[in-house]
Amino acid sequence: MLSFSETFYFDICYRNSKLRPRAVTRRTMAQSMGSKTILNKGLDDQMSVTGYRRHLIKTGITWFFIFITAGLLRLFFYWLPHLMIEAMYETCDLTEATYVILKDEYDQWFVSEVKIITKDGQSIKANQRSGSRTRSLGSNTPLSETEGTVSHKGGVTLNIFKTAEFYRYFVTKKVKYIWNTEAGAFQKLKGIEDSVSCNFFHETTPLTYEQATARRVLYGYNSIRIHVTPIIKLLFKEVLSPFYIFQIFSCSLWYYDEYEYYASCIVFISIVSIVATIYETRKMQRALRNTIHSSTTVNVQRGDQVTHEISSDDLVPGDIIEIPRNGCLMQCDAVLITGNCIVNESMLTGESVPVTKTPLPNPQMTQDESVVYFNIKDHARHILFCGTNVIQTRYYGGQSVKAIVFRTGFSTSKGELVRSILYPKPVDFKFNRDTYKFVGVLAAIACMGLVFTMVLMSNRGELVSDIIVRSLDLITIAVPPALPAALTIGIVFAQKRLKQARIYCISPRSINVCGTINTVCFDKTGTLTEDGLDMHGVVPVSNAHFDNEIHNINLVPVGNFLVGMATCHSLTIIDGKLSGDPLELIMFESTGWELTEPGVEETSNFDMICPTIVYPKSAKLKTNSSYGIDYDVSPQEIGIVRQFTFSSSLQRMSVVIRQIGKNNFDIFTKGAPEMIASLCVTHTVPDDFHDVLTKYTMRGYRVLALAYRALPEKLKYAKLQRLQREQLERSLTFLGLIVMENRLKPESKPIIDQLKAANIRPIMVTGDNMLTALSVARECNFVDSSESIILVQALPAELDKDGNEVNPPYIEYIDTAGKKDRKSILKGGGQTLDTEFGSKAFYHFAVNGKSWSTLRQSFPDIINKIVVRGTIFARMSPDQKAQLVEYLQDLGYYVGMCGDGANDCGALKTAHAGISLSEAEASVASPFTSKTPNIACVPTMIREGRTALVTSFGIFKYMACYSLTQFTSVLILYWVGVNITDFQFLYIDLFLLTTLSISFAFTKAYKKLNPRPPLVRMISLAPISSLILQMVIMVGFQVFFYFYIQKADWFVPWEDDPEEDYDYASYENTSIFYCSAYQYIILAIVLSKGKPYRKPLTSNIYFLLNLLVCFGVTVWLNIYPTDGVAEFFEIQQIPNITYRCIFLGAAFINLFLCLLLETFILDSYFFSVKLQSKLDRCLPGARPLHEPLEEEICRDSSWPQAKVEDLARTFQRLDSAHYSTSNLNIDDDNISLISNDTASLKSNDNQASNVKTNDISLQFEKGDNPSFTMHDEFSDSKIKTYKF
Repeated sequence: MLSFSETFYFDICYRNSKLRPRAVTRRTMAQSMGSKTILNKGLDDQMSVTGYRRHLIKTGITWFFIFITAGLLRLFFYWLPHLMIEAMYETCDLTEATYVILKDEYDQWFVSEVKIITKDGQSIKANQRSGSRTRSLGSNTPLSETEGTVSHKGGVTLNIFKTAEFYRYFVTKKVKYIWNTEAGAFQKLKGIEDSVSCNFFHETTPLTYEQATARRVLYGYNSIRIHVTPIIKLLFKEVLSPFYIFQIFSCSLWYYDEYEYYASCIVFISIVSIVATIYETRKMQRALRNTIHSSTTVNVQRGDQVTHEISSDDLVPGDIIEIPRNGCLMQCDAVLITGNCIVNESMLTGESVPVTKTPLPNPQMTQDESVVYFNIKDHARHILFCGTNVIQTRYYGGQSVKAIVFRTGFSTSKGELVRSILYPKPVDFKFNRDTYKFVGVLAAIACMGLVFTMVLMSNRGELVSDIIVRSLDLITIAVPPALPAALTIGIVFAQKRLKQARIYCISPRSINVCGTINTVCFDKTGTLTEDGLDMHGVVPVSNAHFDNEIHNINLVPVGNFLVGMATCHSLTIIDGKLSGDPLELIMFESTGWELTEPGVEETSNFDMICPTIVYPKSAKLKTNSSYGIDYDVSPQEIGIVRQFTFSSSLQRMSVVIRQIGKNNFDIFTKGAPEMIASLCVTHTVPDDFHDVLTKYTMRGYRVLALAYRALPEKLKYAKLQRLQREQLERSLTFLGLIVMENRLKPESKPIIDQLKAANIRPIMVTGDNMLTALSVARECNFVDSSESIILVQALPAELDKDGNEVNPPYIEYIDTAGKKDRKSILKGGGQTLDTEFGSKAFYHFAVNGKSWSTLRQSFPDIINKIVVRGTIFARMSPDQKAQLVEYLQDLGYYVGMCGDGANDCGALKTAHAGISLSEAEASVASPFTSKTPNIACVPTMIREGRTALVTSFGIFKYMACYSLTQFTSVLILYWVGVNITDFQFLYIDLFLLTTLSISFAFTKAYKKLNPRPPLVRMISLAPISSLILQMVIMVGFQVFFYFYIQKADWFVPWEDDPEEDYDYASYENTSIFYCSAYQYIILAIVLSKGKPYRKPLTSNIYFLLNLLVCFGVTVWLNIYPTDGVAEFFEIQQIPNITYRCIFLGAAFINLFLCLLLETFILDSYFFSVKLQSKLDRCLPGARPLHEPLEEEICRDSSWPQAKVEDLARTFQRLDSAHYSTSNLNIDDDNISLISNDTASLKSNDNQASNVKTNDISLQFEKGDNPSFTMHDEFSDSKIKTYKF
């Protein structure tokens, strides 16, 4: 008797690869040619590109204006480089362009130079080339012998290029776009990822040194380099920013105006700020470089098929690399072609569960030569992604573990994520847009003041120089230069507090957006429920009937069901510990079997296959010391010879096993019950399948189905390795159900209640069964007990055999509460939606993935209503989760997404704020990562976001009011010819404004979420009213004191002394200074709001102390300053102490009026909600789209027409409808595998996943298909050991 330590010879049949034919017509080329075209059309990175070439006259005129403006125009072009290209260059055909201007979908502009290199890698100038319009551009080392141009998805690969003299290209956002002459357009340079058949990778031969060199010229080095910007470059970049240019202008003006002390302090602070910014920037760049950049040595086959050790930077697409036995950190994207790898992908996905990677199937060419094309999404389980950590490998059939490099550098999965960090999606946030509009308003006010000052001083006969200085000084006052820095203070402190709560953020600007979240989508498994599962029991099937439920797995009879539980998994041993998916660990450990992986030692004979072996604990393996890995075995020893790992799109995983003593292989498949049942022979599935499944899923259990098939004896190992999973996962025998209890995390229900109390809408979006999702939704309180859930069943169009539509698609609405449940709901005080009872109440929609697809395709007018009321979305694929988030965003919701696995990555990135539950401190899978593995992080994130948003609102209003208050003070003093003195400016701007605005942001988040969300728009009724009315009060008090002090007996008007320049000591100056100084403190108090989004002002100790110090010093300056202090601030002391106290009393009245206005009027529900809502109804586009939709749903009492039906029957009809539709193309299939079964199926692989397979069996017959003909040495039913 042979053990599975003995190995099979692995035979690989090489075939020619075939590129998917796609012709590029002359018409297509003509449409692409021209000065402007679209790159990556229909994709996320779609951009318009326009070609430019130099125009000598326009260049000369532009430089003339740069010269006469003393370089200011050039500075403007530095900020907006695309305008410089437009000014100096003329548009031209892209074939002649030397520069291109690109505009992405977020209205961001980029400028790139079109470069030209020879095939040897030498750069040449545009005027040195000739005949560029007639030459083909591309790689001189095509991957296949098939020549011609292939254009796909807006990109080109090196497959399409013929030998070329040179390449024209440009680089933007770290992506190279190369000119394709035959397509007449620039196209993204891709690796070996599109239009390549799977068997191409298996027939690839090592590159020659010439080929590798040529490809390196085209693709560049395989390196994701983050450059640390030199200090001098950072210095110039910082100094030349608009903020510091404005500071330079202001300080120059102040020095000229003899405000030396104030200007010097600003210069000092600016220098410190620049140094700190440069230090932090380089620190972050170094940290990112150290985290991202890595290089190592790899073993690669080149030329003579001899393995060479080279730097990973020298890898190019098409290289064949060997993966070390002890693993490595992947430096490229590569397709695994031999051996298995255990990979940790947490760096990319945030999910730390080890993933098994298996070789890419080598599809057998059929008689009509149809092929299966490589697809990254479909074949992800066969790809080693850059940045992931290969923990260990397993060797097979005398070959080391090999992979084919297909993407390098920034084109890899890791490179794409790094690019998303370097070039993030702009946060389209209303608050940010409104701040720019407000700055424009302040600039307009400054211009009005400038005109007023010029007219006023001209009428007085002032010198022109004085008029210019005074007028320009107003601009520096009205537009606060520190505003951009001030707005980030709240975000900085919020990020620090989030880190203390073990929530890490890689996108700080997303924090403010978190404050607007009004909808949160949750994954179920591992997010709402525990990661670990408890084995509840199994329900085996005998003779197409369910047996009694078995809770003790030890009582399960030895047979196919138990073997399936012990083998149908992807567990592996890592560092002596069994590792893998928690569900599979629970299932395997419950069987009491053991798992071993022989042959991982270096002394193993690598020409022997060493499968994973499982056996009952009673069947101990005894090592044969003479061979090292040969065993005396029990007949119950089973080897797992091939794995088809779990696919969320296929909803299943499979293994092919061989039991000692048997002459055939068996396949076991485990997955979603509905999917498994669809793959089984109909008569093996119990008639009450849906009833039993419903019984468990409605109680919230996690249910998996198990099936198997005994493969024909004539199917040998070599053939088995070439078959695809769709060819084997058919005509299965249904074995039964595995029932697991997935308990809710204790934090889930309280957090959902907390969110609902805050009017934040929770949505469950899961890949699990609908009935399980409904049960968890009720248990978690997504849906109250008094509310109904309406199941939306969208059924596709019914087609005949010719594909003609017999019946159109239609929608059914099923009330998920039975009549008994309905009566209990009514007794409980609630109402349910049912035409039978004629009642109408709030209800929730539940949709599964199949219905979602039908709704998107056939009912675009209904799907928005479904999304507005949808609460449970089950059996959703990763793409569908992201689609749901996009629909919610389009309807005006601010969407958060919380998930824990790789299946949620798309939705996490799409959402306004995605938070991943991961042990990794920072994952590029989402902007936020919580190391606390439960959803308690969600309200924390929202509370901190609200705090940061309210803080930004408050600081912005404070800075705007400060500018306008000081602007008013200066205008009043200009009326009499004086101004605020140098040290008075210092006291106001540095001592009061700077300290108060910083300590302003120390207030922490309020402990509870308020049902009313904070304001999102600055341009709304409450903020605008606040700014206007607060300024009316401030201006009123200043004007009052200006006139009131003139009525005093001791008042002496200011007179200009020609001998004393800038002597502004006067009673007018003193009164305005005292009044305004109190007002800056008052504004800080009034605008530093506490409850309901921030803790009370009294909780901020730093702010309180700051207020006390500022108020105390101001009172001292007002009531009784010493002579030295008064002289220092150039204060004309008021002789009457009673009169001085009037300023203090007026300050309290000012404070009272401002608090009364802000707290009791502007923040009232009537003003901020009721009036704003009425105003929004009058303004087009002011309301989010979901609000009128919700109102329409409430008004329409006739929709939906829900009916009552048994849910088991409902799902059975839906499955039948979908599978009957997908079964129409069955005649087009062309796989023939013949055995003694009763039916046959021919299947084209690219349609296999959509074929109904009930009552279908594989057929195997020797010689039926020449592609499946075995070598003679495999004809024996016994498996022998073969060595190379």
